[in-house]
Amino acid sequence: MAESLLFDAHAPREARYEVLTSQLKALMTGELDAIANAANMSALISEAFGFHWVGFYFVKENTLVLGPFQGPIACTRIALGKGVCGTAWENATTVLVPDVEQFPGHIACSALSKSEIVIPIKNSTGTVVGVLDIDSSELNDFSPIDQAYLESWVKLYEEACYA
Repeated sequence: MAESLLFDAHAPREARYEVLTSQLKALMTGELDAIANAANMSALISEAFGFHWVGFYFVKENTLVLGPFQGPIACTRIALGKGVCGTAWENATTVLVPDVEQFPGHIACSALSKSEIVIPIKNSTGTVVGVLDIDSSELNDFSPIDQAYLESWVKLYEEACYA
């Protein structure tokens, strides 16, 4: 298992995604535990991109419950359909928000969050079992490139943990 990530911190974001994809695969190869993989994945994303907050929420007893994350303390529980995370869970689709102040019902866990992307995590039957939540302190920080790579990384996570 890798003890450190190898990437150029000054490279364009897409180039970092490219080089880190194989490292993420290596981190999860042979590891079936969802919490362990979520912890390493959130650390990888945080280290590589420096986002304000990177973490996971998992569905437990019909609510999203905070899982492994990197960043300041966070909301512990989120209801179905509430905020960006609850909306991604309810609709089973990625939600990309350029300006969280413009998102109806946004849950402000941190006043420093300005933009957000949330990707649902599905098990082998297609049921949403959690979400990957990433907040940036910059407005409009996420692009279709981020969405495509992060969705592909969530697929790797799903295959490792829920196949």
